[in-house]
Amino acid sequence: MDNFKVRTMADMMAAGEKPDILFWVGCAGSFDDRAKKVTKAVGRILHHAGISFAVLGTEESCTGDPAKRAGNEFLFQMQAMNNIMVLNGYEVTKIVTACPHCFNTLKNEYPQLGGHYEVIHHSQLLQELLDTGKIKVEGGTFKGKKITFHDPCYLGRANEVYEAPRRVIMRLDSLMVEMKRSKSNGLCCGAGGAQMFKEPEPGNKDINMERTEEALALTPDTIAGACPFCMTMLSDGVKLHNKETEVKVKDIAELIAEAIDL
Repeated sequence: MDNFKVRTMADMMAAGEKPDILFWVGCAGSFDDRAKKVTKAVGRILHHAGISFAVLGTEESCTGDPAKRAGNEFLFQMQAMNNIMVLNGYEVTKIVTACPHCFNTLKNEYPQLGGHYEVIHHSQLLQELLDTGKIKVEGGTFKGKKITFHDPCYLGRANEVYEAPRRVIMRLDSLMVEMKRSKSNGLCCGAGGAQMFKEPEPGNKDINMERTEEALALTPDTIAGACPFCMTMLSDGVKLHNKETEVKVKDIAELIAEAIDL
């Protein structure tokens, strides 16, 4: 990640060290070109804040979330047990991830299979770093800009994390505007429940178009998100409306990294 080397858990264990946090990158953050930028932003922020962290690298596998949502419980448990074996082998206690799907699965479903960890979403970590002064944002490129935030389903309704991402955005000295459907009444982008991996079902309009139109109605400079799936769906919606030069879709980690020029 740019000017520093991200260490793996294997490297750290070989050196007799243990990081404070395991950064769970996730499938999207590892392989999707757009989501990779978010992964780098999180890494740069952790490094800037002086937090000792590591990744699993090639030892990290899919959490099994898509398989479970699609109804393949057997495949989910195979994926989960393999990951739990790796995590417990490294005696991992605290995990941060930028993917609400990974966050929800690791936090709420892995304990039933023997995987007990403190799991936090990167929005919660960013809020903590800002509140404790480990990272500081003073205005920056988003001062006075109009930003609306889209609540990821697995962060918001599934885990009731609403304030952390908003408090992070407010630190940018930006104008925060809410869509008519937000927080517990938020509208799904259309990618959850393994819908990301199939064609939409027949209807009058794709869900991501409905959600994007709701955001664009506010004439924002930026649509902020906190999920790689939402990022894809909202970006597609903005492109289909030919608004990509006027309205940017960015993860909150990218906003903070850009604001403090990382």
